[in-house]
Amino acid sequence: MGNCQAIDAATLVIQYPSGKAENFYWPVSASEVMKMNPGHYVALLLSTNLYPTNNNGECPANTTANNTPLRVTRIKLLRPTDTLVLGHVYRLITSQGLSYLLVYPS
Repeated sequence: MGNCQAIDAATLVIQYPSGKAENFYWPVSASEVMKMNPGHYVALLLSTNLYPTNNNGECPANTTANNTPLRVTRIKLLRPTDTLVLGHVYRLITSQGLSYLLVYPS
């Protein structure tokens, strides 16, 4: 498998909660994407890091169970007036997912 976050500089990628990804070859406004996907918000994917467990089977932050690595994804929620630009990866977040982010900030 390759890097699932890799992107061509001449495209922008929108990742759906279902795992589907859609490529666009021109800038598009966040409000247009939200209109096409009611109940979703658009977020810019900043980074995804995988933190392995240490030799003792513990995560450095002691936040994983069963010796599984911790995946941390940083995102920036966009305003409807923002424009999605080429060369970036965006994710759609459901209203339910947004309420989870607001209740449990990192």
